[in-house]
Amino acid sequence: MGGKERLQKILAQAGLGSRRACEELIRQGRVTVNGIVARLGSSADPARDAIAVDGKPVQLPGSHTYILLHKPRGVVSTVRDTHGRRTVLDLVPASSRLYPVGRLDLDSEGLMLLTDDGEVALRLTHPRYGQAKEYHVKVRGHPGKETLQRWCEGIVIEGERTLPAEVTVLRREANSTWLRVVLREGRKREIRRVAEALGHPVERLIRLRLGPLKLGNLKPGEWRPLTPGEIAALCRLTEGAQATPLLPSAPSREENPPEDATR
Repeated sequence: MGGKERLQKILAQAGLGSRRACEELIRQGRVTVNGIVARLGSSADPARDAIAVDGKPVQLPGSHTYILLHKPRGVVSTVRDTHGRRTVLDLVPASSRLYPVGRLDLDSEGLMLLTDDGEVALRLTHPRYGQAKEYHVKVRGHPGKETLQRWCEGIVIEGERTLPAEVTVLRREANSTWLRVVLREGRKREIRRVAEALGHPVERLIRLRLGPLKLGNLKPGEWRPLTPGEIAALCRLTEGAQATPLLPSAPSREENPPEDATR
């Protein structure tokens, strides 16, 4: 890296959190450059300037770490938990620099990325970049065509309309239905809230894809480093990537389920 860059970008690249979280560190006056408290919007050259957070020097790693994890149900997708529950970091080799990208709630499972690359975290999770997130969702009952169309077009929850989604039927069982849901926004518990509002509560939720990353054959609790090809795909996200238009409304349809539809 050479030349000056936005301070929050440097902090994110150093593994101190997402860019938004690093902006908050600057707002709180916890960041200094050459001994002077930085302001939001400040720039620095990490090769020349002494950058510190809470008085501790910031150093950019020589390379980032990327771990793909299949989060099981019952595991918390945070760095630590005040109630003593297992976290995603308990499932991988210990590293104080790693943090989860794109959280899943306690009862959800599937793909999670653990990394110290704040720029990649921003590109994968911020709605303005429109990275697709794909889920297989088991809901109670058999939602009809009109119900699924409402989900595709977006519904109003607590005064806000959800953005368009892609929803397709994978498989109907005796008392439930498996759906494939693709989103490009990340409101908290959105799938569960929409399904509940439409009268078909979620019974199981599995994330299979986050941007260019796919869960593949990993079993719950298993993890692996990203392949060079996957890392290259993530790097392309940060090289002049532009915001992606949000997913247009798509009609619901039925399709043959993949083999992992009921995992």
